[in-house]
Amino acid sequence: MLEKILKKIFGDKNSQDLKRYEPMVSEINEIYSGLEQYEDEQLIARVQEIKQEIADKLKPLNNELSELQKNYRETREDSERNRLDNIIDSKKKELKQLTKSTTDDYLPEVFAIVKDTCRRISGKEFEVRGHLVEWNMVPFDVQLIGGMALHDGKIAEMATGEGKTLVATMPLFLNALVGRGAHLVTVNDYLASRDAEWMSPIFNFHGLTVGCITTGMDFEARKEAYNCDITYGMNSEFGFDYLRDNMATSPQQLVQRDFYFAIVDEVDSILIDEARTPLIISGPIAQDTNFYRELRPAIAQLVQLQNSLVQRYLSEIREDLDENNSRPNNDRLARNLLLVKRAAPRNKAFIKLMQEGELKKIVNDIEGIYLRDKKLPELDENLFFVVEERHNSVDLCEKGREVLSKKDKDLFIVQSLDEMLAEIDNNPELSEQEKQKEKSLQTNRFMDKSEKLHNINQLLRAFTLFENDQEYVVIDNKVVIVDEFTGRQMPGRRFSDGLHQALEAKENVEIEAGTQTFATITLQNYFRMYDKLAGMTGTAVTEEAEFMEIYSLPVMVIPTNVSVTRIDHDDLIYLGKNDKYQAIINEIIYWHERQKPVLVGTVSVEVSEVLSRLLKRKGIAHNVLNARQHQREAEIITEAGQPGAVTIATNMAGRGTDIKLGKGVVEGSYESYLNLPKTLTEEYPYGLPLDGLHVIGSERHESRRIDRQLRGRAGRQGDPGTSRFYLSLEDDLMRLFGSDRIAPMMVKMGLKAGDVIRHPWMTKAVEKAQKRVEEHNFEIRRELLKYDEVMNQQREVIYAYRRSVLKGYDLKNEILEMIAETISNLVDEVITPHSYPEDWNLEHICEWFQRSLNLGLHLEDIASDHLNRDLLLNTLLEYALSAYENKEKQLGTEQLRDIERRVLLEVVDDEWRDHLHEMDLLKDGVYLRAYANKDPLIEYKKESFELFQGLIARIQENVTRKVFTTYVLSQEQINDLLKNANLSHQDINAFLHSQQEQQMVQNMSAPPKYNNPGGEVEKVRPVKVAPKVGRNDPCPCGSGKKYKKCCGINEEI
Repeated sequence: MLEKILKKIFGDKNSQDLKRYEPMVSEINEIYSGLEQYEDEQLIARVQEIKQEIADKLKPLNNELSELQKNYRETREDSERNRLDNIIDSKKKELKQLTKSTTDDYLPEVFAIVKDTCRRISGKEFEVRGHLVEWNMVPFDVQLIGGMALHDGKIAEMATGEGKTLVATMPLFLNALVGRGAHLVTVNDYLASRDAEWMSPIFNFHGLTVGCITTGMDFEARKEAYNCDITYGMNSEFGFDYLRDNMATSPQQLVQRDFYFAIVDEVDSILIDEARTPLIISGPIAQDTNFYRELRPAIAQLVQLQNSLVQRYLSEIREDLDENNSRPNNDRLARNLLLVKRAAPRNKAFIKLMQEGELKKIVNDIEGIYLRDKKLPELDENLFFVVEERHNSVDLCEKGREVLSKKDKDLFIVQSLDEMLAEIDNNPELSEQEKQKEKSLQTNRFMDKSEKLHNINQLLRAFTLFENDQEYVVIDNKVVIVDEFTGRQMPGRRFSDGLHQALEAKENVEIEAGTQTFATITLQNYFRMYDKLAGMTGTAVTEEAEFMEIYSLPVMVIPTNVSVTRIDHDDLIYLGKNDKYQAIINEIIYWHERQKPVLVGTVSVEVSEVLSRLLKRKGIAHNVLNARQHQREAEIITEAGQPGAVTIATNMAGRGTDIKLGKGVVEGSYESYLNLPKTLTEEYPYGLPLDGLHVIGSERHESRRIDRQLRGRAGRQGDPGTSRFYLSLEDDLMRLFGSDRIAPMMVKMGLKAGDVIRHPWMTKAVEKAQKRVEEHNFEIRRELLKYDEVMNQQREVIYAYRRSVLKGYDLKNEILEMIAETISNLVDEVITPHSYPEDWNLEHICEWFQRSLNLGLHLEDIASDHLNRDLLLNTLLEYALSAYENKEKQLGTEQLRDIERRVLLEVVDDEWRDHLHEMDLLKDGVYLRAYANKDPLIEYKKESFELFQGLIARIQENVTRKVFTTYVLSQEQINDLLKNANLSHQDINAFLHSQQEQQMVQNMSAPPKYNNPGGEVEKVRPVKVAPKVGRNDPCPCGSGKKYKKCCGINEEI
């Protein structure tokens, strides 16, 4: 109550923002009215002046920042680096603020110029997606407000048909003048291409360039598009290009430039629905072992056994519910109902039973008793497996394990791998070679068994929780995911963790090989890299809390240019789905006879097909738009607004589509549709008006904004329209999250099959259920974000370092730090706590230097009567750094820097790839820590930090190895090799052994004269040479043997 009073007195945040923008709207219109007197050339010249003035204002701070970053790279002192780092962060914030204030100063003039440009090109025709389109748009005042909201980094919520595409041109134009690029992100390729071509006349008029990023573009086209002033593109393509850039091996391979300003269209879809979907660049793994095909028959049999068991329980339930049964067993009834709920919650007969409020209460009560007494595991012993629908999981029971382990009795007996390996090590009867062989054998068996158990779990999920034509479709012998929010196919996307392969096995299609992740990022983390982010959609206010918490994006509802006249009728709630479907068909027939177009929204392909079959029986012509018919989307949407048209569509019709009404659909004036009564009468059983588009929802979605999107297809730009949702107690939302009071209330009211309840209270009860689901989903996403944030921080460190390598910075300081850190770790490995110098394994150090760095270090080189850790470390560092300096003299500074850059990129990429795999494994299993009363998130953070420390240590060591063991041949040495290329096999072998120190090898052979770090070495001119011969490659001498069995027989591995 207090909140409402305060809003009435002071206004809410949205109204306050509108008041703040109103004076600026007046200023823009005043400037706009004065621009008509100028010639086109004068207007174009003024835009270039503004662009130069902005650049001049930002230049001093940009130069200062560049100088600070250069000093930071050249400084080795940690304290100085920290000081410079703090100054750089401060200057970046200052530059961001200066950029914002500068563009704010020019906003009224630039927005007025864009508006005037629209006026100047009005009436002209431009080609958009192969069709000539006449320009007839000049921004309204509310569109100016929307543009200012976007420029300020907000989400502009605008109704369908309010011109979001045009609104975005104004902040894009303004921010493009900064010279860092401005991006417009869409949900698919079609919208990106259409919007880029449609809006480009505004930008091209002033010489600004427009690019478009879509699937399938080549490298040059992508780079050109990103270099444009304004770039349109599909959301995932921006993310994939970021990943490709972070796999590049030279600066010339980079396509993206800066992450300055982005507007995300359909922001709720991209930054909430798809935000946690990882974008993955992957490749084939060396060995993909799975048992899906082998296990499928056994899992299918197990599911069949469970179904038979469920049918038996249902038969007993019917017996106890039979009115003619004089001795019903209520205890058995309650127990059987709970067993069916845990065995098959999606069973249609069980769902129908749950329509009765008394039975639903019995189930809830008995479940509470079992949970209280901790006897649920005892009950589950009667089942083969338990299906937890809310948690999207399946747990195998003892009976199920017995069935699956008939052929392999030890299938579910898993001994710890560490214990098995320890037993082998402690077996005195085995030699070292036999131990290694036995370890390899047991490790492979352990991995196979673990994979089998994992495959069993995923197959059970595939058979019980995922249905064809709902979560996925099978097209061209492939399992294709269906987006639950739009109903569109998502080709190329795959369910993770082997679930997709399980679905392929279930549907008996080809099981695609597993892949290894090379690079990955979520859309959420990609778009948070932008300095300034904004968004626009028709439905965002219900998710404002999430937008603020994760992206710091406030939502501003932009008023419509013309008041909405659409009438949204109350929901109609039925007991069963069949009654609901019949009621929907009856209303469709009613409106079809009156030539009113009807759009029916469904949440799955299956429901759309059911309604289609019912309409065919009635002889009603209609179109079906779902994941199976997505190729005809544009054609079907074009026809959807024609008189008498009937269109059945999944949620894909509620996103990114604009249904325009055909001739004759609207016959009255705009004023005649205002304030029409919402009541139903005998004359108008489905209400007024008779004109416009009517939207029918076949059930409520779990998210309110999806329903709002569907309603929003009707009533665009003042058009008349109506909407109505049909529900049943069998719907997933009502079944899982609906209030337990609804069903008993309907029973108490005496409702029977075919009866309907309609009341605003019921509609509010359904919306409360939706709100509970939204809060539940937000909590899940928030928890996932905490895990993803850990990975993102590590990714930022690796990618930032990699980018500095690509930019060609001098890496000598970093390499020297890596050498020092690697040798320090080596010393710490040898020197155990509280040990004496005579106990130190100095031979290991000498061996490591020879093997890893190709430096001939001997015991006498490091021996001392006063040896301690610091003396040993300093001696080793001096020895290694002296060798490094000599190598730089021999190769030349430029050549060594090039080797270091290549080595760093190679090592970082290889190690990061392995690290991603380790992080995936950790994330999959960390939830088990909860059984030990540990917080999985804390454990994940702790263990991921340890893994990251290991990653850094491996990078440092491998870079150190490769920097010391990568050499080049002089031209003279190459000529000698070519001269002797035709020698006999024996001569070649002798030659290679005598000239071993002159070869270029990596990680194995010794360099010339590097065993004496203090001596002078002759500088040779680096040249390009042929690739190193692999140990399993044919020997170049022509003997026909493998290299390792021939000329390379004496090389170290």
